[in-house]
Amino acid sequence: MNASNNSEPKNPVSQQPFIQKPFGSSSIFKTSEFKLDRCLNGTCIIKDKANTHYGAGMEAVDQLEFENAVTCFTKAITLQPEQTQLYVVRAEAYLQLCDFKSAALDYKHACYLDPQKKAYFHRLGFVYYLQGQCYFDLEMFFEALNYFAKAVELKPGFRPYHMRSLACLTALGRYSDAIRMVTNWLDSETPSTDLFTLRARLHHQLSQHILCYYDLKEALRLNPSCPEARALLEMMEQGGECSRQQAVTRAVEGDLSDALRRITTALEMNPENAQYYLFRGILYRRLKDFNAAIEDLTLAVEFSDDGPKLPEGEKPEESEDLERDAHIQLVLTYNDFAVHCFTQGFYSEAIMLLNKAIHEQRDESRLFINRGDCFFRQKQWHYALADYQQAEELDPQNTTVWLRLAVIHNTLGLHSFENLNFQKAADQFSVAIKYNPGEAQYYGNHAKALSRMQRMEEAKQDAVCAYILDPANDEASIHMHVL
Repeated sequence: MNASNNSEPKNPVSQQPFIQKPFGSSSIFKTSEFKLDRCLNGTCIIKDKANTHYGAGMEAVDQLEFENAVTCFTKAITLQPEQTQLYVVRAEAYLQLCDFKSAALDYKHACYLDPQKKAYFHRLGFVYYLQGQCYFDLEMFFEALNYFAKAVELKPGFRPYHMRSLACLTALGRYSDAIRMVTNWLDSETPSTDLFTLRARLHHQLSQHILCYYDLKEALRLNPSCPEARALLEMMEQGGECSRQQAVTRAVEGDLSDALRRITTALEMNPENAQYYLFRGILYRRLKDFNAAIEDLTLAVEFSDDGPKLPEGEKPEESEDLERDAHIQLVLTYNDFAVHCFTQGFYSEAIMLLNKAIHEQRDESRLFINRGDCFFRQKQWHYALADYQQAEELDPQNTTVWLRLAVIHNTLGLHSFENLNFQKAADQFSVAIKYNPGEAQYYGNHAKALSRMQRMEEAKQDAVCAYILDPANDEASIHMHVL
């Protein structure tokens, strides 16, 4: 019995470790809810700590301690890197420290985290604008242009960013690009006086005076009292007048080419001045550049007609004189051009030009004489005769017309003689003699026509006259002896 009693456990407590070991740690009986609570408690701790750093950062901002604020916000971001607001406040702190590069990086991250928030993109554009302005102040215009361009991309409807880009382009001498930018504005929105004046100044920088002039005109049309546009336009008109005076001096000296160059400069600065077109047209005519002369003189007529009117609707006397002079020069140019064509054998072209000249001025006998000569060369005898007769009507005492009338009547008489129409031929020769009684040939021809009609006595008289006028003419001598 004792032996059996000794084999029993002496103390239940002493058996506790033995009992627990087979079953392992009691933690295995803890539920998942317990573990989740522990995890949530950790997240809350991190969030609370981040909020603490955020609050400290905001207090530092209020106290203008921006470096300390950046440190606090950085700690908060380390704990909660997905919080967009933390990057935003740190970016603003960087802005206060003029660390634009870091501010831009933070706003870029904020845009990545919250791409729907347009305000972040606009703020990033503002940061780029500040960076660009810093480079602009340092006269690093190319770098400034890059940042302003980025700002424009983020906020394309904001005009100040565009204007800074325009300033960079101008500073870099890229006036063509600047003009293209302003033109796009004019095409995409309601045109304004300021935009036209701005583009006019850019054209002026490139010496594109004609484009500058018309932009200024458009600006003044929209706002007649615009002082900037008015001042620039007056400056151009003064420059044009100075060039015109120099052109007149060169023309008087006989240097027509240099005069042409200077009056062209004057017209670029004032392309609606009828007097300038008139003067250049005259120079072109004297240089035998007839097509250019006709174009300029036509414009002179048009612009003189479009000039200012009196209250009664009538033209000022100066405009009327200018228009009359332009018409006269235009007629002279048509005539000179026709003469040039005539000498080259282009009779049809000469006739066409003389038609235009006669249309402008129907009381000039010389025009009809020249056109008659063209018709004569084309063997259009009756047209030639009509023009010579018209010239005689306009200038009855013009001996040049008489000589041509004599020639055309003699020619017509020869054709009638060849057609055996001797009476008509005799009549034509008789008229030729009337207009030029000193030409022996006409008497000889008249004598032949009369002899064919058996009017020998009259024919003999004509033969004698032909011999007297030209004793060396064998044909006249033969006719006289035969008759």
